[in-house]
Amino acid sequence: MKRILITGATGNVGMEVIKSLHKMDHTSEISAGVFDLVREKIKLQDYNITAVHIDFTDIKTVKAALQNCDVLFLLRPPQLSEVDKYFKPLVSWAASFGVKHIVFLSVQGVEKSKIIPHHKIEKLIVDSKISYTFLRPAYFMQNFISTLHNDLVNHNRIFLPAGNAKFTLVDVSDVGLVAAKVLTEIEKHVNKSYELTCNERLTFAEMATQLTSGLGRPIRFISPNLIKFYFTKRKDKVPRMLIMVMIMLHYLPRFQKQPRITDDVRRLLNREPNSFGQFIKENLRGLI
Repeated sequence: MKRILITGATGNVGMEVIKSLHKMDHTSEISAGVFDLVREKIKLQDYNITAVHIDFTDIKTVKAALQNCDVLFLLRPPQLSEVDKYFKPLVSWAASFGVKHIVFLSVQGVEKSKIIPHHKIEKLIVDSKISYTFLRPAYFMQNFISTLHNDLVNHNRIFLPAGNAKFTLVDVSDVGLVAAKVLTEIEKHVNKSYELTCNERLTFAEMATQLTSGLGRPIRFISPNLIKFYFTKRKDKVPRMLIMVMIMLHYLPRFQKQPRITDDVRRLLNREPNSFGQFIKENLRGLI
């Protein structure tokens, strides 16, 4: 029996992976790596799954979890960017304990961005000689339910320094399905990388138009300069590090080539990926 460990199990992506695995006919033993066993176990109670304690800043918990793992779904906690400190030992221990495959949730365009942690983590995994699959999703549609939610709900706006840059998007539910499919059919995806996008490329102004139509209220897109963006977000008590990440994700694309639209989701799921319009319809409760 294959033993699969899902890290970040109760986050947006992790839960979608678990939900997708739950619906599949497989014989794998699933473990969910969580930071707080008492609090987060409740989210997993409807699934046939074992919760295990993982704190990426405590190598003892990482080692304990990896000893009972054949396949690792690795999701980087967003607050941890020191690759050598946290992920180099993790990958080393995975190799020592005989982990056979790592499915790593990376990001689209990672091969061109050496400064982001995902690039360094991918290299660590390749160098370890553990077989891998890299999932490189585009911009998550679910950001409108998380980091962008406050502005959307309380100010009826998208407030980002993105200008007219176009973004490829992907629904996290599609990412979860792809991940589950890869995890249960590892032999078909050895040492492969997939860019996960939907079939459209949109500016935030175009997203605002679709949100206006779907939510039945006007949503404005405002593209502030970096100083105004920074101090507005600090006033909203957004952590400084998160503000810098938001700038990197939304401002830098103004000076880069438009990201690719791929057919990887369609090929892996044998259906078209969810569109942004579909996402709005299926997540109305979370967007209001």
